[in-house]
Amino acid sequence: MATSNILKEPQLLRLSRLFGGLRGDLTGGLTAAVVALPLALAFAVASGVEPKAGLYTAIVAGIVAAIFGGSSVQITGPTGAMAVVLVGIVAKYGLEKVWIAGVMAGIIQIALGVAKLGQLVKFIPYPVTAGFTNGIAVIIFCGQLNNFFGLKLPRSEHFLPGLWQSLTHVEALNWAAVALAVVVIATNVLWPRINTTIPGSLVGLVLATAIASAFHLNVPTIGTIPQSLPMPQGIPHWNDFSVIRELINPALALAALGSIESLLSAVVADGMTVSEKHNSDRELIGQGLANMIVPFFGGIPATGAIARTAVNVRSGGKTRLSGVIHGLALAIIVLTLAPLAAQIPLAALAGILMVVSLRMVEWKAIGLLMRATYSDFAVMILTWLVTILFDLVLAVEVGLIAAGALFIKRMSDLSLVKIPETEVFPPGTPLELGKEIAVYRVDGPVFFGAAERFATFLRDEPEVKYLILRLRFVPNMDTTGLVALEDIYHDLERHNCRLILTGLQPEVQQLLERTGLLNTIGLSNCFETTTDAICSISPQIACSQPVAADLKTKELMELID
Repeated sequence: MATSNILKEPQLLRLSRLFGGLRGDLTGGLTAAVVALPLALAFAVASGVEPKAGLYTAIVAGIVAAIFGGSSVQITGPTGAMAVVLVGIVAKYGLEKVWIAGVMAGIIQIALGVAKLGQLVKFIPYPVTAGFTNGIAVIIFCGQLNNFFGLKLPRSEHFLPGLWQSLTHVEALNWAAVALAVVVIATNVLWPRINTTIPGSLVGLVLATAIASAFHLNVPTIGTIPQSLPMPQGIPHWNDFSVIRELINPALALAALGSIESLLSAVVADGMTVSEKHNSDRELIGQGLANMIVPFFGGIPATGAIARTAVNVRSGGKTRLSGVIHGLALAIIVLTLAPLAAQIPLAALAGILMVVSLRMVEWKAIGLLMRATYSDFAVMILTWLVTILFDLVLAVEVGLIAAGALFIKRMSDLSLVKIPETEVFPPGTPLELGKEIAVYRVDGPVFFGAAERFATFLRDEPEVKYLILRLRFVPNMDTTGLVALEDIYHDLERHNCRLILTGLQPEVQQLLERTGLLNTIGLSNCFETTTDAICSISPQIACSQPVAADLKTKELMELID
């Protein structure tokens, strides 16, 4: 009997863990579904496909990725970043080949996850991610001018010719469509002041549709959405080798973007919760399975959605059940409210996407990079321009090359700096500091290559209440390292742990002062020596005595072998 109870205990714990937060998962999933509804329609239109494809994607991909992915709270569906890539592929190859490319992209993502390459995305420098995110925002905004003006122009493979078309046909604009789009934009901006539970995008969508129907406005609408659930279907020519060879480049682009976007979203979710962190490799496998399956249901490639994931977490979502509930709620909405969607004006979706694009712009990142280092700011601008003028995958490649070249230059400059011998504590009587105080030494410049190790290593000792970082041998720090340090501060703050810095070098201190992070951490938490820091938090230590030579310190990272 005892053995039977022991065997059952892990299963009971898992069931308790799954359903213990059912109320929060239910609230989070339903709220995420409400937010996802207008965005799924809008991003489908922005991708150049029928609106129903966006809903089917959010339902199928959302459920599959929630079950098999590596993040407990990630919400998956159509996104703006993927729409930017898809619109060109749809225009060039057609929807059926997009389905094939989606299956291929899913296979590539699964292969990356099985090969345990999920951690590689964390080595993408902060200026590169900020650059292509800002580029995506510009493309989404400009790509909606056609619907904003109420024009019925053919879609272009690249957004620049489409932008030129829209601007040169302004004389044919539909003022009713413009008015509806403005109503939606105003509602999105002003509604949060009235109510924060119901998303402004949904309110604006309903309001614009009601106005268009009540006044019988002649504006383009999204058309009929079938009042049925997505059913499995065949994909023509999916086993044709010549077609597969033709689509290998689009598939690689979709896989790369889907992986980057999903893992970045999972990292954001990690920063919003103190629960278990995501598994990057499993997340790739889950996203890959979703992208493999969703084309057979008429959907398009999907990624983890940062905004919907954030809404899920803030509304109480804690487990995978919240993502499943999000998908099931959307399925119920399709079954009950699909006939009403036929009257939704395209201008209303354009208004939603324009607001989304403006909110996507990394305003904080732009200000941070301008205040930090001009070289990092230049990498962001370069990535941003390549994203707009060419394509997103090339932008990431160019950004990585530029950041790598900059890193090599910085390292060669640093080789001229005389680094003192390894610092040790002065000899004395051994002292027992206990588990609440941890001292780490950081060696070398904190660049983007070490930022992830810098951020994750500190989660290994949850009992620590005072964390001392010895930064005497950190002569330089880039923006990604700066953001990692800020994340560490907030992460420790959530765990009631105090961050203390010692031995700040002039260049690092000036960077922290310029960006305001020094004020956030607090001057009272900065000391010249580790001995001073330990004495300030441990009054029982006789500070007139030197700190013990055998005081345990730990290497946090080594950037130079």
